[in-house]
Amino acid sequence: MSEQVVTKNKVVYIRYSVLDESGRVMGQQDMPTGYVHGAGSGLFEEIEQALEGARVGDEVRAELTPEKAFGPSDPELIVIDDIDNVPPQIRYVGAEAQLQNDAGDVMTFRVVDIQEGKITLDGNHPLAGHNAVCVAEVISVRDATPQEVESGFPVEG
Repeated sequence: MSEQVVTKNKVVYIRYSVLDESGRVMGQQDMPTGYVHGAGSGLFEEIEQALEGARVGDEVRAELTPEKAFGPSDPELIVIDDIDNVPPQIRYVGAEAQLQNDAGDVMTFRVVDIQEGKITLDGNHPLAGHNAVCVAEVISVRDATPQEVESGFPVEG
């Protein structure tokens, strides 16, 4: 059997990490994640381009700008309030809170700062407004079925 190379219409399984600008791991997927290469799976274009031509065992890096990945930071998603207005269990940096807006939408906000009786919560993605790097390792590659090409995702069977 010939060695499989990542090309269009191949089912590719990867493990990956997303790093911030300082190299700190911001997200990681240790379980292999599958997609169909070139079939509109929603994988960031830069990652898919970096994987093109890779083989099993190869590790690739893709630079992600805010515009191409997690978007700019939206100042409307940053809330500063008196610390006494939030429950005690989230009064520490790194805590997460579910907040509901007037339309009934629920979003996750992270506590990013506490100073002088004020608490700052941020509903942006932690990498919004920042460059990031995705490091991906190719775990397996195989031909995709017509159904998989249509959906962009592997069919588990």
